[in-house]
Amino acid sequence: MKTAYVFPGQGAQFVGMGKELYESSPKAKELFEKANEILGFRITDLMFNGTEEDLRQTKVTQPAVFLHSVILALTSDDSGKPDMTAGHSLGEFSALVVAGALSFEDGLKLVYKRALAMQKACEVKPSGMAAILALPDEKVEEICASVDEVVVPANYNCPGQIVISGSLEGIEKACELLKQAGAKRALPLKVGGAFHSPLMEPARQELAEAIESTSFSKPACPVYQNVSTIGETDPKVIKANLIAQLTAPVKWTQSVRNMIADGATHFVEFGPGNVLQGLISKIDSNVSVSGKQ
Repeated sequence: MKTAYVFPGQGAQFVGMGKELYESSPKAKELFEKANEILGFRITDLMFNGTEEDLRQTKVTQPAVFLHSVILALTSDDSGKPDMTAGHSLGEFSALVVAGALSFEDGLKLVYKRALAMQKACEVKPSGMAAILALPDEKVEEICASVDEVVVPANYNCPGQIVISGSLEGIEKACELLKQAGAKRALPLKVGGAFHSPLMEPARQELAEAIESTSFSKPACPVYQNVSTIGETDPKVIKANLIAQLTAPVKWTQSVRNMIADGATHFVEFGPGNVLQGLISKIDSNVSVSGKQ
């Protein structure tokens, strides 16, 4: 029986996130204040009292979700440590910090760098993402490959739920074809750009430099990365996978299945929302899931 800690990505944010944690834990308050100092602005003001519009900006969303998740896990009174960790997209940085592969400070700096680089890449070409429901993965892959614009599977969330990513024209064409093929829904998402697609290449290059110059340690437990889907402990491999992640799909379904195959029986989601708990239950209803916010 093993416990896995999992961490959400962008989209889980909400106004007031982390406020209760800040007010109830001196250690949490200290870490939040350290984050304000590192970032050079009071992100806590935006998290606790900002508007939904404030929190939707990628440069705010990513560090906000990261901070809520990581500080929650680091100050948790859960006895014992996780046997493995994983995070969905941005959440992978949280998973690496909690597993001890990255320091809190370096994790936050990389997340902020990633957010700024992605924001910049989004401004180069109008792009987006769409959720596709109730079609086999292979069918979605086949249809995306048939479109002559940039459009690729970006998030394998759970069986029957894939998110595609690409240019606005590519998304529009693919959604039409996917509906014709029997998709229950092909729904464009309110996101700033084509995350986890070739259109993120400028951001990948920018982030690669920052990751290469950051010190990574061997984590205390395996981290199941989005790109490889298996438990990684080698800092060199972890770095390479983290760099590849921006333009590669998030293979969440495959990662969770591998964690279960390696003995995970209980998953705890740390951070805003409960999206991952729902996805894990759909991937395998025999495991237990819980969450901390």
